[in-house]
Amino acid sequence: MAFSPFIAPFTAFIAAFVLIQYLIKGETLKVLDHPNPRSLHSKAIPRTGGLGMMSSILFSWAFLPDALPLSVWAGVMLLVAISFADDVFDLPVWLRLLIHGGVALWFPLTMLSGAHGWITAALAAIAITWVLNLYNFMDGSDGLAGGMTFFGFSSYGIAAWLGGNEAFAIINFCVAAAAAAFLVFNFHPARIFMGDAGAIPLGFLAAILGLMGWKNGIWPLWLPLLVFFPFIADASVTLARRGLRGEKVWQAHREHYYQRMVQSGFGHRNTALLGYLLMLAAGASAIWAMRQDIAVQLGVGIAWCAIYLAMMRVFDRYWERRSDGR
Repeated sequence: MAFSPFIAPFTAFIAAFVLIQYLIKGETLKVLDHPNPRSLHSKAIPRTGGLGMMSSILFSWAFLPDALPLSVWAGVMLLVAISFADDVFDLPVWLRLLIHGGVALWFPLTMLSGAHGWITAALAAIAITWVLNLYNFMDGSDGLAGGMTFFGFSSYGIAAWLGGNEAFAIINFCVAAAAAAFLVFNFHPARIFMGDAGAIPLGFLAAILGLMGWKNGIWPLWLPLLVFFPFIADASVTLARRGLRGEKVWQAHREHYYQRMVQSGFGHRNTALLGYLLMLAAGASAIWAMRQDIAVQLGVGIAWCAIYLAMMRVFDRYWERRSDGR
């Protein structure tokens, strides 16, 4: 047990590194992401990195003495399967959303409804559905979603460790380790993308493990929101704006802040590095604030909202001037 905090994440890293390298060089499962008017890359790139990540995560978890609930394992495997099918065959939106909603609903019904009530379970299902989809929305620039995975689940792991739950910490560190291996190949210029088979189940895990940490008394409910706030803020504000304009919010586009940053000349590398800085700061502040009194926690949350609103406002004005040719 003394070495288990290192063995399982190390296993996840090595397995992901080997599998992803094979998926780049091999001809098996050669699914390519071809450039289109809404993408930010200029050549066909393999989009199977998520298979390597998720396989290594599940493999490393199999060696842990404290297994996750069956509903989590089943949810991850189902989402990997349906999302990879979507990567290959481009499934209808209604079918994907139906499965996403069903998987999102299963966990609250089995683990939250009895102790916390049906309203809490229903809200949790909506939140899970949104997070697993927003993770996919935000996977559109080299190194960005991989970095969010590394920093986000590392923050979960540290918070769980400080909260005295070593087993839950290791579960999260395994996800972060697999993401670190993926970033070796995904940081700009990316040689592989994670695809829906990676982004969708990772979003599911971000929501599920966040709720499990709250349910088990490891951290307050707001901590997962703050840890993943860089993704949540961008995706939520962009979705709200498109919805208010009457646009089809489920269609692919290039209106996220990170996409416009890349298009404005900031580039994939700098956009990712700025994202890493924000992710690290958000995670560190969440871990620090969870041990403070409620007034400090509220202040940290308000401060982050103000920071993001200010950043969005500044960039909106810059984008308007750029679009007008000024």
